[in-house]
Amino acid sequence: MASVTIRDLNEDVRTRLRVRTAGRGRPMEDEAGRIPRNAVGRRPGSRNPVSVIRSRLEPDNGMDPELPAREPGRQPPSFD
Repeated sequence: MASVTIRDLNEDVRTRLRVRTAGRGRPMEDEAGRIPRNAVGRRPGSRNPVSVIRSRLEPDNGMDPELPAREPGRQPPSFD
């Protein structure tokens, strides 16, 4: 894993980072590494949009709508 040095970090930002990490029970280095990972998000293509939509619309997710019965179509107009 690569190392990063943060220079000229504002004292207020450093204090807030320390408080944040103390509240979460993690070392400051872990939280400082977690912030950029969350900022850049997941790798592109890690979650296919089609699979996300399907997972939300599958019947086992409570999204199984009842479709109305089909009715016969109307008669076409007569031009007599």
